[in-house]
Amino acid sequence: MRRMWIGVLVWGMVQTMALAQPEPAAQQLPRWRGFNLLEMFYKGSSTGPFKEEDFKLISELGFNFVRLPMDYRIWIKGGDWSQFNEAAFQWVDQAIEYGRRYGVHVCLNFHRAPGYTVADPPEPTSLWTDVATQKVCAMHWARFARRYKGIPNSRLNFNLLNEPSGVDAAGYAKVVGLLVKAIHDEDPNRLVIADGLDYAVTPCWDLVPLGVAQATRGYQPFTLTHYKASWAAGSDQWAVPVWPEPLGFAGYLYGPAKKDMQSVKTLDSEQQRRWKCRLAGWLVSC
Repeated sequence: MRRMWIGVLVWGMVQTMALAQPEPAAQQLPRWRGFNLLEMFYKGSSTGPFKEEDFKLISELGFNFVRLPMDYRIWIKGGDWSQFNEAAFQWVDQAIEYGRRYGVHVCLNFHRAPGYTVADPPEPTSLWTDVATQKVCAMHWARFARRYKGIPNSRLNFNLLNEPSGVDAAGYAKVVGLLVKAIHDEDPNRLVIADGLDYAVTPCWDLVPLGVAQATRGYQPFTLTHYKASWAAGSDQWAVPVWPEPLGFAGYLYGPAKKDMQSVKTLDSEQQRRWKCRLAGWLVSC
């Protein structure tokens, strides 16, 4: 199964409910389990239509969810974010149809949105501060909402922005509010999910009044979830994850050559019996 990020997605505010129960709502989501499919993940890298065999296999394995993290540059023409490429939208159309065919819920996500991305290169303008960029991003989401209006929330939801960072809660909530309004002006019933802050690790309470569901990430322990991940710098040098996870402390140990930076590290324990302690240095200064 190529171009598939193998990993079960755990969504914030998720509650278990059978597929036969009412449609998903912001206050109560199904127990979705599945995968990211990467055909539209990054412009120029394996870009193309989604594969029916992926949906078929996902269904056969007992999963019920796919998330499509997408790069907006794929569906615009000539770098002009006001001009759209119909062929790219048809790839999304087909993915949603595959989802219907195999009983797999489809989640659409802007991994790179006008003005924001966690990837390289960075966007030339900021979605958090530039009003013109905010209007463009809202226009893009409105186009998706208009195109897929009427498809039930049991089959489709919109996940606004991938793992936002570099913005405070109030600024993030303002942008989310603009995008939600653009979507609901076209399709008032569309289920919208917003990632949490700090790369989706921290819930954003400022989103509560907006009536959206919220998705967070269980990146704990980080040395396990990102072990040898190609996008996590240095992760190929990490020790093989073990459990229980060894305890550590934040700080540096400096050698005698840096006398002005030397300090004492103290380890305290209230153990009632003898125990062994092993210290392993990661970065050591001499």
